Amino acid sequence: MRRVACVIAVLCSCVWTFPARAQQQQQKPEDPEDEKQIGLWLDQGISTGLSANKSLDLEFHERFDEGGSNLYEYFVQGGVAFRVRPWITLIPIYRYQRFPGNPTIAYENRLLLNLTLSTSRGLWRPILRTLIEGRFPDNRPASGRLRFRPGVDYTLPLHMARRPVLVVNNEFFIVPGYNPFANGGSSYTQNRFQVGVRLPIADSFSVRPYYLLQSVNLPSGWDTNQIVGISLAYKVARKNK
Repeated sequence: MRRVACVIAVLCSCVWTFPARAQQQQQKPEDPEDEKQIGLWLDQGISTGLSANKSLDLEFHERFDEGGSNLYEYFVQGGVAFRVRPWITLIPIYRYQRFPGNPTIAYENRLLLNLTLSTSRGLWRPILRTLIEGRFPDNRPASGRLRFRPGVDYTLPLHMARRPVLVVNNEFFIVPGYNPFANGGSSYTQNRFQVGVRLPIADSFSVRPYYLLQSVNLPSGWDTNQIVGISLAYKVARKNK
């Protein structure tokens, strides 16, 4: 009887423990940057030359979900880009992010380090962007994340003064340590596949419409949503003294 009682006690402890762990996992909020349904992403970038190999870069982003009707996220970020070599660019960045209407997280401070490797091969330009992120939400523990985005730019061989560029890339999101947001139990938390065309309107201004698939690893499984985006880029020429 003692053995039976011990077995029952062990089983009961397992039954009580597993729901407690599941409840603890459910208490984590979903990452506020996760898209819902069809989205519309807009961004505007301004780059001002400071020297031959250095520039000040500012970006403004607005993101809508639920068919483009709900502004769920917007942020501004800025940093100084250092072109260490013709094929390597290093950008330390600060971002301030707001999540209007989110019941659990109102804002987030983020520190990023952008390391971009790229080289030209005729009409092709392979690119590898690595982002190291430190995330500091208003009421959640801080966390780190790695983002790897291999891709390629292909200049379309058209008889035009300013030729369009096909842009294709895929980004992998990895949280190597503690994750304060709900996830599927893996460090691989998100994936973004993107294809678009950069249209140079002038030497200093370009427009890039794109299509993006965002897949998020949630406790219930992977959730994928479609996004249409429009990116504007403006370069301010450096004045020679």
